[in-house]
Amino acid sequence: MSYGAMGKVLWVDLSTQETREETLPEELYRKYLGGYGLGARLLYDRQKPGVDPLGPEATLGFVSGLLTGTEAVGGSRYTVVGKSPLTGGWGDANSGGEFGPHLKFAGYDAVFIGGVAEKPLYLHIENGRAELRKAADLWGLDTVETEEALRARHGKDLQVACIGPAGEKRALIACIINNKGRAAGRSGLGAVMGAKRLKAVAVQGTLTVPTARPELLKEMRRRHVAALTGHAAQLHETGTPGIYEMCCKIDDAPAKNWAGVAEIDCPHYADCRGENVVAKQLRRYACWRCPIACGGLMKAGTGEYAYPEGVHKPEYETMAMFGSNLCNDNLDSLIMASDLCNRFGVDTISAGACLAFTIECYENGLLTSADTDGLEMRWGDHRSIIAMTEKLVRREGFGDVIADGVKRAAEKIGKGAEQYAMHIGGQEIAGHDPRGGWGFATGYGADPTPGRHNQGGGQHPPGLDIPEIDRHERKGRGLYHKISTNYMHAASALGLCQFVIGAYPHADQLIEALRAITGWDDITTDELLLTGERITNMRLAFNIREGVFVPFKYPDRMRGVPPKTVGPRAGITFTHEEVYNEYLELMEWDPITGRPSKQKLLELGLDDVARDIWG
Repeated sequence: MSYGAMGKVLWVDLSTQETREETLPEELYRKYLGGYGLGARLLYDRQKPGVDPLGPEATLGFVSGLLTGTEAVGGSRYTVVGKSPLTGGWGDANSGGEFGPHLKFAGYDAVFIGGVAEKPLYLHIENGRAELRKAADLWGLDTVETEEALRARHGKDLQVACIGPAGEKRALIACIINNKGRAAGRSGLGAVMGAKRLKAVAVQGTLTVPTARPELLKEMRRRHVAALTGHAAQLHETGTPGIYEMCCKIDDAPAKNWAGVAEIDCPHYADCRGENVVAKQLRRYACWRCPIACGGLMKAGTGEYAYPEGVHKPEYETMAMFGSNLCNDNLDSLIMASDLCNRFGVDTISAGACLAFTIECYENGLLTSADTDGLEMRWGDHRSIIAMTEKLVRREGFGDVIADGVKRAAEKIGKGAEQYAMHIGGQEIAGHDPRGGWGFATGYGADPTPGRHNQGGGQHPPGLDIPEIDRHERKGRGLYHKISTNYMHAASALGLCQFVIGAYPHADQLIEALRAITGWDDITTDELLLTGERITNMRLAFNIREGVFVPFKYPDRMRGVPPKTVGPRAGITFTHEEVYNEYLELMEWDPITGRPSKQKLLELGLDDVARDIWG
């Protein structure tokens, strides 16, 4: 690979403590772009089917994209990939901050880690030199403490992706944290890292990502930053908390474990609106060279919840899952919950869902205070919410029951608790309602990683040959969803932030950047769409081989069975066929098993996958 990549990936075996470099052909970068595209291809090829995701044969990858660490606006992202212990199928988790670019500056496009260390280790990479080091003194530290300890050891330019105590204890909703609050949150991959006894991957370096036309790129970046439009201004002002009030008002945000209505059950949700969050903000936080700077670092908490200065601003998903979902309107408690999850390394979406599940089980007599360590679990009781969050992230008391997610918690509790477990395919559902949010309705269950709000399409710029749709209509969306999600898969694999993608004034902007960086002057948007389709089929093939089938089935409540009787989404109900089949038909995926057609796989150049599936 001449441009846009460092040209090398690192393979690490924790069992033998051996490392080796591999140079990948340029064709592989062009066909998969990096991120979960490259990750899915390599894990499908190199990892045997049926491995225990928490066992030594499982591989965990940290993968940058071709545009990560370059002049492309929004090129800050990296993806963690592996077999998900939550779903049993393909798992990936995306994060921003500084780690992704600095992985490339340290000399590698990706790091893939197998085996299990006998004692805790961390991986240190500096300018192409990789070394496994002892981490016994780091084991038990939270993510903030871990990053600070490693920076004191290696220097302030070090970037760290690490797990907290939740990952160490293999909580299946554990995540991986970089920059003290940027989370590779979903799929439970923090548990995989903990099972390997790998505390951290720490990178630093002064290498430069080679690009085909560096002078053009500088001029191009100035133009592209100036041209950002749409939601960029709002995100700059308030970040994602800026949509919380609106989402509550239109009944998009969850309430009472998805059984209620925020306007009725959490009437003071506006106390947590974006402006109130910003009033507690110390300063903005931007991922690597991002002009939007939607993040924030907070002032110290001065009330009941004395969180320290500099904790990360809670994102919308965290606020929805710990706020309206729990009928909680105490803003300081939302910031506290966010910081607890960040420090201990827990996915806030899943954690908030686990709290709602617990409260509903308690409310319906399936649990008593004797089960919940003396806590009275009630809607809106921010004190019991924070106390149980503490138990969850530490895996103590009843927190141990819910630390593996609602599906397994319901199995442990029994008594019909599964009716209150709001998950799809084993993963808790993100904070946007599929009952009326038809892009989410399709994306939550038709993507190989279920329950994900960022896999539903919609974050695409103008300029695609994409049909107009009525956002309130569930029919006629199949082609729109196919084109939009294929574009999103390509852009995400490249390492781009979806917020920036959605603020591009035209799709040509991405092609201009990609040509200038890689030198692929013949690459087109049509090729990117085909590549995105190849990537999602590769992730799907991984699932099929593991016996995990798309589309995933919803809990009855989440499809409006029975429908709500009040609120903006009263009366809405849907069947799986209504939200899946049009998209599945256009993707050429079987509506029962999700198997792609042989013709489609051959069209995408996945001849080996076609042989595996069809013989």
